[in-house]
Amino acid sequence: MKINDSGGKGKVSKMKKKKIPKFKNEAEERLFWQHNDSSDYIDWSVAEEAVFSRLKSSTRTISIRLPESMIEELKLLANKRDVPYQSLLKIFLSERIDSELHHI
Repeated sequence: MKINDSGGKGKVSKMKKKKIPKFKNEAEERLFWQHNDSSDYIDWSVAEEAVFSRLKSSTRTISIRLPESMIEELKLLANKRDVPYQSLLKIFLSERIDSELHHI
C-alpha cells in the first residue's frame, strides 16, 4: 500500500492522526510498530494499492515446451550477452509482462 500523505483526493480524515516519530534505525522502528497500531498514525481509507514488481519473489519451477530452433536462437542471444539462456528468457518475459501491464 502507498500512503497518500495529502489525505487522498480531497478527503478529510475524520480523526487527526498521530505523527509518526523519526527512528534511529530499523530495529527501533520495528519495535515501535510491534507495540503501536498503525491506524492511529495512518488513515488507511485513503491508501492506494501499489505493486512492487521489482522485488525478488519466490520462484517455482515450470515446464514449457519450446521449438528447438527458438531455444537455439535464445542461447545464441544469451551467449552474446554472456548470461545463461534461462535468465535471458526470464528477462524477456519480465520486460514483456511489464510492458503489457503498463500499456493497458
